[in-house]
Amino acid sequence: MKKAILATKVGMTQIFNEDGMLIPVTVLQAGPCVVTQLKTEEKDGYNAVQFGFEDVKEARLNKPQKGHLKKAEVPMKKVLKEFKLNKSAEMNVGDEIKADTFAKGDHIDVTGISKGKGFQGVVKRWNAGRGRMTHGGGPVHRHAGSMGSTTDPSRIFKGKIGPGQYGVETVTIQNLEVVKVDPELNMLVVRGAVPGPKGSLVTVKTTVKVHKIKQAGADISKNPQKASGRNPQKASARANPQKASARNR
Repeated sequence: MKKAILATKVGMTQIFNEDGMLIPVTVLQAGPCVVTQLKTEEKDGYNAVQFGFEDVKEARLNKPQKGHLKKAEVPMKKVLKEFKLNKSAEMNVGDEIKADTFAKGDHIDVTGISKGKGFQGVVKRWNAGRGRMTHGGGPVHRHAGSMGSTTDPSRIFKGKIGPGQYGVETVTIQNLEVVKVDPELNMLVVRGAVPGPKGSLVTVKTTVKVHKIKQAGADISKNPQKASGRNPQKASARANPQKASARNR
């Protein structure tokens, strides 16, 4: 993992980009985070760094938490989270991590706790189909219906969908684009939606998705049976901006 930071979800809004296109975005208050501990391979068996986020009164922490932060000589923090960063060995205890650790155009994965929906039925919870609405459907249109077998096996198998508590689960949205970074306000503006309600804690990390750079001539097929393979010059001409067809797209 290259970069990571802890953030708070502020809410959603929309902005216009340079081309005048409307983009739905989520505003995150990212950091500042403080390095509270370094894990090393010699002492702990692996390399990692621990971040502290969100100031809190000392009276709200227990004795182990107070002792841990006082030993590091850092302010009292409400949230402590560990990350295995590539350059964790270059960091020092007390270093501050701000929103400008990310840049415009970066792709990130955002992890948070989804909103709680309470006790829900199978239609909303599992996208189950409802019963027919005519000819004696009765007041059970959205019920689960019959699901058990007869003599054999005389039970319901584990994992069968059913009603129950919905939401409040750890959800990760991958490959979101950073649209704007404001270091003074510790603000990250991310394209798209982020799990969780307003004010909830989220984790922002470099995406695990691989973004390949398209090389020149990638649209030319190696298959001789295709037109682009038989005549690569004609295939490359399709992307020529000097042609009228390309200019008028």
